[in-house]
Amino acid sequence: MAAFSIFNVAGSAMAAQSQRINAVASNMANADSVAGPDGKPYQARQVVFEYAPLARQANASLATANLAGGGLATQMASRSAGLGGVRVSSVELSDAPARQEYRPDHPLADEQGYVTFSNVDPVAEMVDMIAASKSYEANVEVFNTSKSLLRKTLTLGE
Repeated sequence: MAAFSIFNVAGSAMAAQSQRINAVASNMANADSVAGPDGKPYQARQVVFEYAPLARQANASLATANLAGGGLATQMASRSAGLGGVRVSSVELSDAPARQEYRPDHPLADEQGYVTFSNVDPVAEMVDMIAASKSYEANVEVFNTSKSLLRKTLTLGE
């Protein structure tokens, strides 16, 4: 039924935003981490979304047309609208350069006295966290409103 596809759309968006929030949380947790013994610092993760078409449902019905006194049976199919959700297509590493600070007394400083930190920008991550959170909240509202409207629709005949 096409009425239920809105739940799939909102649900897929909530799942995608949840993964985005997890990536931002991981980035924030590693914002001040230094490069390990291998010399490679933590790289910020960025979630990439893509359109996820919903499975099309075919509802077949039999229609009868009265042509010149005789009955003619025809098969008609209706398809749900081309609604779709969203899904995470990949989680990519940021190509922003790592941050280097001059700290010659730090135990992980290189020969020149520089310590390599992650490439996470905490301000940009907080903005991304707020946007992902607001998007998640909006999709929860879509889900709840659709549920309420469907419930009211089911009680119309009472």
